[in-house]
Amino acid sequence: MAAHARWTEADIPDQTGRTVFVTGANSGLGLRMSEVLAGKGARVLLGCRSPERGAKALEQVRAAATGEAPELVRLDLADLESVREAAKKVQELAPELDVLVNNAGVMATPRGHTKDGFETQFGTNHLGHAVLTWLLMPSLRKGSGARVVTLSSVAATGARIDVADPNFERRMYNPGSAYGQSKLSNQVFALELDRRLRAAGEDVISVAAHPGYTWTGLGSGMARSYRNPVVRALVGAGNRIGEIFIAQNARQGTLPQLFAATSPEVQGGDYIGPRGLGGLRGTPVKVRPLPAARSESFGAALWDVTTKLTGVTPDPA
Repeated sequence: MAAHARWTEADIPDQTGRTVFVTGANSGLGLRMSEVLAGKGARVLLGCRSPERGAKALEQVRAAATGEAPELVRLDLADLESVREAAKKVQELAPELDVLVNNAGVMATPRGHTKDGFETQFGTNHLGHAVLTWLLMPSLRKGSGARVVTLSSVAATGARIDVADPNFERRMYNPGSAYGQSKLSNQVFALELDRRLRAAGEDVISVAAHPGYTWTGLGSGMARSYRNPVVRALVGAGNRIGEIFIAQNARQGTLPQLFAATSPEVQGGDYIGPRGLGGLRGTPVKVRPLPAARSESFGAALWDVTTKLTGVTPDPA
């Protein structure tokens, strides 16, 4: 796969005239990406669940912007009605959408459910983004060289998706397994979407990316997810050690998704991640998607399950 040993933010092409919608833009990777793209001239729409945190993020992105002013869009991916309202708002603000970045996510949460009754991580990380993507397809079709960038994770490696029981109704719930399933679903969905876009003769492309091991605070709940206090302490210590010696900061960790969203070298179905230390850190490189993501039959199975659970007609069908 092609490596980009020295690719940095400086290599991002001018984004003037382009409109980008970033989910989870109030902190971490989403906020950094929004600031960078706004600084390159893009009009950035910030998808945020919390109005208060969203307002603070909007001020930061506004300060970095060199083009059209950024806008805030209320979005709670754990509530499909909120997803529908956000999609409608985006279409009003940007009838022509150039980039959708499915960045937001929750990680290793205790057992819980979204407003619509789905397991929290699968419902938020995958189902919410799938519905958002389908609903925004009309705006993406009108965009210029439009692309959908969906974030997966190294946690997808070794994970499995149980299409017969995606909400852990029959399986014993495990926070890490549920997170891995949701992030593998993101990767499978991204490639299946691209296959369907190609089959329909669309110009829009779909790609996936992952940030490696990036310290953003998202993983702070991982240690708390273990019941045994000794295990919690050990995992917590491991997280702190990893943060110091292995983890990238948000500036570095955002590079793969920035590359995926802006590089003219990117093609539909690509998967972008860090090039070094087993994919944990480094500059962007095209990496091989996991077998489940490369499987057309598995992609179709997840697509069908997603449609049935959400009741939303997929686009493209």
